[in-house]
Amino acid sequence: MDLKHLQNIQTVFDDAVAAHKVAGLNCAVYKDGKEMGYWQAGYSDLENKKAFNRDTICRLFSMSKPVTCVAAWILIEQGKIDLADEVGKYIPDYWNLQISYDSGRKGTMKKSNRNVTIQDLLNMTSGFTYGAWWDGAPYGEHLTSDLIAELNEDCLGPCKISTMDFAKKLAKIPVSFEPGTNYAYGLSADIMGAVIEVVSGMKFSEFLRKNIFEPLGMKDTAFYVPSEKQNRLSKVYACDNEKDMILFENPNLGIQNKMDHAPSFESGGAGLCSTLDDYLKFALMLVNGGELNGKRILQKKTVEYFTKTRLRQDLQECFNKNMEHFSGYTYCNFLRVAFEPGRCKYLTEEGEFGWDGWLGPYLSVDIKNNLVIVMLMQKTGAGTWEVTRKCKNIINSSL
Repeated sequence: MDLKHLQNIQTVFDDAVAAHKVAGLNCAVYKDGKEMGYWQAGYSDLENKKAFNRDTICRLFSMSKPVTCVAAWILIEQGKIDLADEVGKYIPDYWNLQISYDSGRKGTMKKSNRNVTIQDLLNMTSGFTYGAWWDGAPYGEHLTSDLIAELNEDCLGPCKISTMDFAKKLAKIPVSFEPGTNYAYGLSADIMGAVIEVVSGMKFSEFLRKNIFEPLGMKDTAFYVPSEKQNRLSKVYACDNEKDMILFENPNLGIQNKMDHAPSFESGGAGLCSTLDDYLKFALMLVNGGELNGKRILQKKTVEYFTKTRLRQDLQECFNKNMEHFSGYTYCNFLRVAFEPGRCKYLTEEGEFGWDGWLGPYLSVDIKNNLVIVMLMQKTGAGTWEVTRKCKNIINSSL
């Protein structure tokens, strides 16, 4: 790699912080198992001018999904879960799946002609969404928004809604389309967390700790931040119209902002927090074909499968319509997968996979080039945004 060219990342970071586009962020790049560079800029705590450091703990939000993917595939490899299994096999409430084609806050429901499968969950073709974004949204999406609001209140106390409780509540809400007939990003990974609990006989957090975090030495990755580590937890910031950073302290998707107590609801779609180096261990395990430092988490063929998965053509067209900013990608196994790099909005390689999060954390695993990128920040509504794309172009043009 052109290491000198990689230093442009620091300029991009510094400029973004100076322009008040983000409070703080960091990034590391690994090639062939070696660190090619680490960059950081800005603050994890603007008010107290605390630097955004390598050991800063961040809320992952949707970058929790790749971890849930790996957890599910551990059980699939063991023959304990089948992609074609209907979710009702593990959570009987899903045998009675309802559907509603009505829009708005009132509607009627009828039994769906098709049940949700494990593959529907992994590929976001289940029909369960993240709620209503406008008044004319499908009836079930309004009910989903109500459930998320209930979860946001509960996560602050008394924390009575468990991972399984949430999955069962969600099963009573009508889906927006027959499972397997459309693509809609949503709560599928949270249902998967409950399935994993049933199959493994463990709490979701315990399964992750035993099968992923402990073997990889991910000591700072969990569903909450204990008191002795709270001083390393970054604050969350939103960017207003004047490009000033404003402190954000509300819960979102049932995830507490302070992350100061173990939640009852362990969200497979959004609940984890981690550090750059912890998540790098997870990423390096994937680029190494499922193994790191003698600890095998997944079989090599499984990780190769991630690079080759594709949505069915009609579902790909739905994805293209709903996720235009991910042109050139498909979505399977809670991962974006590049299959037409020439259409992507930044430089990448065929088979590159990963995901991002609401607060801007970003993962890229490129097996062909033995390349890993992990970036962390805590900016609301970020996802894969301007700074991410600029850095990806710098990194891939350095190969």
